[in-house]
Amino acid sequence: MNGLSIEQEVKRYLEQSGLRYVDNTTAFDALDFTILAQEGAAFYLEVKEKRQAYNAANWPAFAPEINLLILDDLTVRKCLGYAPRAGVLVRDNQQARYHFFSVIDLALMPRLRVNRPIQRTVDDWKGKWLVNLQNGVQASTLEEIFAHMRTYVASLPAILGERHACYGDYVDEAIGSGGIVRRGVHWTTDIEATR
Repeated sequence: MNGLSIEQEVKRYLEQSGLRYVDNTTAFDALDFTILAQEGAAFYLEVKEKRQAYNAANWPAFAPEINLLILDDLTVRKCLGYAPRAGVLVRDNQQARYHFFSVIDLALMPRLRVNRPIQRTVDDWKGKWLVNLQNGVQASTLEEIFAHMRTYVASLPAILGERHACYGDYVDEAIGSGGIVRRGVHWTTDIEATR
């Protein structure tokens, strides 16, 4: 998009925005950036690039190639370690757009997990997630993505404790209904049985 790697582009953005951060891009056991907030809470961000089209013949059908992202299972597991203040920023170089997936989106959105064979000194597997880029927040600038990240963090109390319906509006997912109508007497029974 601009000749810089996504890591370099995010560093430049953070510096120009005056945001304090820790650069973990050379570490294998941490997410790429720890963004420090004034109130002491941090946000943990992994950054990825979709540099070229995937060969659809090599992967199970999941999403149209233009919207397909193949993500490491390990990346998602690392994000879970910093939940709920974590996420993945993807720069799609072919479409000149950015996508953001909060760790909550990663946990809840439809995806297809596969093991990709690898051969180094011994045969092994590497876990991959096939995801639809449309299930992330889409933007044309980093400023829009970081504004969304701030909104996400501010919304965490509602997301984690106040919203009762299923969270997220994801492509290729239809949420139906099930069970019987829950009434006040059910909570009374639950409380009596557990206290």
